[in-house]
Amino acid sequence: MHTPSLRVAFIGNALPRRCGIATFTTDLELAVGALDEIAETTIVAMCEPGGNHAFPSIVGKTIRQEEAGDYREGADFINREGFDLVCLQHEYGIFGGDAGTLILDLIARLDAPLVTTLHTVLDRPDATQRRVMDAIIAASTRVIVMARKAREILIETYGADPDRIDIIGHGIPDVPLASSRDAKERLGFAGRRVILTFGLISPNKGIETIIEAMPEIVKRSPDVAYVVMGATHPVLHAEEGERYRDSLTDRVRELGLDDHVVFINRFVDRPELLEHIAMCDVYATPYLGVSQMTSGTLAYSHGVGRPVVSTPYWHAAELLADGSGVLVPFDNPAGFGPAIAALLGDETKRLAMGRKAYAASRPMTWANTALRYAASFRTACREGRLVTSDRPEPSGLVPDIVRGMLPSALPAMAIEHFTAMCDDTGIFQHAVHAIPDRDHGYCIDDNARALLLCCNLASGPDALLADRLSSTFAAFIQHGWNPDNRRFRNFMGFNRQWLEPAGSEDSHGRTLWALGSYSARAGAPGRARWAKGLFREALESVTAFTSPRAWAFTLLGLAPYCAAYPEDHAAARMRVQLAGRLEGLLRANESPEWTWFEGSLSYDNARLSQSLIVTGAAIGAPNLVDAGLRSLGWLIAMQTAPQGHFRPVGSHGFLQLRSMPRPFDQQPLEACATIAACAAAQGVDPDFPWRREAKRAFDWYLGANDLAVDLVDIATGSCRDGLHPDRANENRGAESTLSYLLGLADMKRLEDADRPDAVRAMRAMEPLSMRAVDG
Repeated sequence: MHTPSLRVAFIGNALPRRCGIATFTTDLELAVGALDEIAETTIVAMCEPGGNHAFPSIVGKTIRQEEAGDYREGADFINREGFDLVCLQHEYGIFGGDAGTLILDLIARLDAPLVTTLHTVLDRPDATQRRVMDAIIAASTRVIVMARKAREILIETYGADPDRIDIIGHGIPDVPLASSRDAKERLGFAGRRVILTFGLISPNKGIETIIEAMPEIVKRSPDVAYVVMGATHPVLHAEEGERYRDSLTDRVRELGLDDHVVFINRFVDRPELLEHIAMCDVYATPYLGVSQMTSGTLAYSHGVGRPVVSTPYWHAAELLADGSGVLVPFDNPAGFGPAIAALLGDETKRLAMGRKAYAASRPMTWANTALRYAASFRTACREGRLVTSDRPEPSGLVPDIVRGMLPSALPAMAIEHFTAMCDDTGIFQHAVHAIPDRDHGYCIDDNARALLLCCNLASGPDALLADRLSSTFAAFIQHGWNPDNRRFRNFMGFNRQWLEPAGSEDSHGRTLWALGSYSARAGAPGRARWAKGLFREALESVTAFTSPRAWAFTLLGLAPYCAAYPEDHAAARMRVQLAGRLEGLLRANESPEWTWFEGSLSYDNARLSQSLIVTGAAIGAPNLVDAGLRSLGWLIAMQTAPQGHFRPVGSHGFLQLRSMPRPFDQQPLEACATIAACAAAQGVDPDFPWRREAKRAFDWYLGANDLAVDLVDIATGSCRDGLHPDRANENRGAESTLSYLLGLADMKRLEDADRPDAVRAMRAMEPLSMRAVDG
C-alpha cells in the first residue's frame, strides 16, 4: 500500500452541470480520490456562458469559458496550491476561443506534469483544431484515450509518440448483474419488453432510425416499448429549442406508435439512470457518424450487462467485437428492426449476450479505471521529473509513489519467498498471504517447476543454493514415481502420505520436462544419471496419453534430453511422434477465425506453441516451426486487451468452445508460458517483435494489467496467485511465485541477447528449451 502522497487537480466540466464530460470528470475524481496513494484531489470546473452552477466543495476553482483571464488564474491556483499532477479532460466545445485555444494558455503556465484525456480525436481536423491538438499533445507528459482507434489516429495523423499514449476505457459503475423484471415493475413497465436509448438528445444520435424500425419490431413483439431518456442537448436547445424532439414525437404519432415509444425529457442522476438501464432488454445506439470515439452511454449499458444493438461507430465497433452486441451497418437503417426483434424474441441468446457484456466490462469499473489512471499518473510524475530535471521535486511526492512504477530495467532475481516456501520434503503448494500453508501439503507439479528453476539458477550467483535445493526436489520426484502403474503421483499431504496412486497426465508430462532438463544440467554426474534413468523409465507411459499439454511438456523435456543424449533413438522417435500429434491436432481444429489445437482455450496455453517451435527447430522440421509460430501469433492476439496490455485467458472462460476468452480470473502461469514461447519464437523468427510481446506479458506481473495492480514483491520474489475482476489474490503460492521467477529468468536471457559481448555468458545460462532451438 502506498503512503498517500499524490495531489491531483482535474480540469473539466463538473456536476451539477448537465453534460457527459461533467459526469465523467466527477466520477473520475471520486474514484481516483478514493485510492490509498492519493492524498488530495480538486476539480477546476469550466462554466459555459450563462451557466450558474452550485458546485460542491470538491470544485476548488471555476473558469468562465470565454474569459481569457480566468484561464491564467486557473493555472496560478494549481501552481500556488502545489498540486503534483494535472489531469485535463479535453473535449471540443467546452473551452473558449476558436477550437478551444484559450486552454493552451493555462496548460503552458503549469508547473506540474500534465496528463490529458482526449474524449474526441478528430481524424480530419481543420487547421485550428490541428494546431490546438498538436499543442496539447506536446504539453502532455501522458495522453489517455479510450479506444485503439483514437491511438491510431494520434500516431498517424498527429505524429504522437506511441510510448506516451495510454488506452483506458470509459469508467462504469460497479453494479450487480440483475434481471430486468424488478426494475420494470418499479418503473411502470411490468410485462413489457423494453428498448432503451439515453443521453442528451441531438440529431446525430439517430433516434429516428429506431422509431422507423419500431413498426416491424411491434409486429413481432406487441408488448415492446422504446424508451428515449434524456434532455435535449443544452447547445441545441439554446439554438432551436425542442424542434428536433418535436419532429420525433410527430413521427411517432404518424406511425401510430404512441403506446410503444416513451420520451423521458429530463437529465437524470446516476441512480435513476442505472435503474432505467437495468429495466431494458436491449440498449440501442443508432449514431449516424463513424467518428464517435467514445460513448459513456454505451459503456454504462455494457457494464450493466445489457445487449447492445448499434451502428459501428468506432467505440461500438471495438467494444462489441467480442459478440456482446450486434452491429448494424450505417447504410442499412432497416437492419435495426430485424436485429432488435430477433434479440427480443430469443431470450436465451439475449441473456447470454448480456452476461458476456457484463463479464467483459469488469475491468472498466470506476475502481479499476482509477487504478489505471493512477498508474499513468505515476508514470507522468516520473517522466516529468526526468524531462525537466531543473524543476524542483513536488513537495508532496515521495519515493514510494515512484516505486509503484513499472521499472525500465528488469527486477533482480529475488528468491527469498521461494526458499521460505520449501522444507526438507519439497516446496509447499499453497500459501496464506506470504506464509506457507501446510494444510494443503505438496504436489509434484510445483516440485517439477522448482527443479526447472534450479536449472536456470545453476550458473548464477545462487548456484550453491540451487544445487542444494535441487536435491530436495529431485528426491520428491523420485518418491513420486509409482513403479506399479509406471506413473508419477501428484498430491502429497503434509504428513508425507500420497493422496492418489497416479496424478494427471499433465503432471506426469511436466515432471518429465523437469527430469529432461535436469539430466542435461545437473552439476553432479550422479544426479544427471539418475535423472536420465528415471526420464527413460517414465517416458514410455506418454505413448498412451491423450492430453495435448502432457505431450507439449514432454516435448519440452525431450529437447534438452535429446540434445544431451543423441544416442537414445527411442526418445528421438517419441519426439517426432508427439510433435506430429500436436501438429495434427492444430490442423484438425484450425479455421480462418480459430488457429488453435483445441476447440477452447484453457491453461498453460502457450506451451503447446512453444513445444512445436522448439522441436521443429531442433529436428529441422519447418512445418512444426510454422505451426508453432502461427498458433502463438493467434494466441497473442487473443491475449491482448483492447487497451494494448497483456490479458491472459481467465480461468472462468476455460472450456468455452470457440468463444472469446473471459478476462478473469487471470493466472501468473499464463504470463510465464507466453514469455517462454515468445523467447523460443525469437530464436527462429527474429524479424517479428517477439521480444516486445514477451515484455508485454512480463509487465503484467508489474502492473500493466486490467487493474493496474502490481502482482509481485520484487524484494522477496513472491507473486500473488492471480487477478480477480476487482482485486488481486493476496495469497502467494508456489505455482505463482515459480511462474514469475521462471518468466524473469527468460526475460533476463532475452535482455542479454541484445548485448553482443554477452552472448557467451548468455549461452552458459540459457534455458535448455532455448538451446534446443539452436540445435
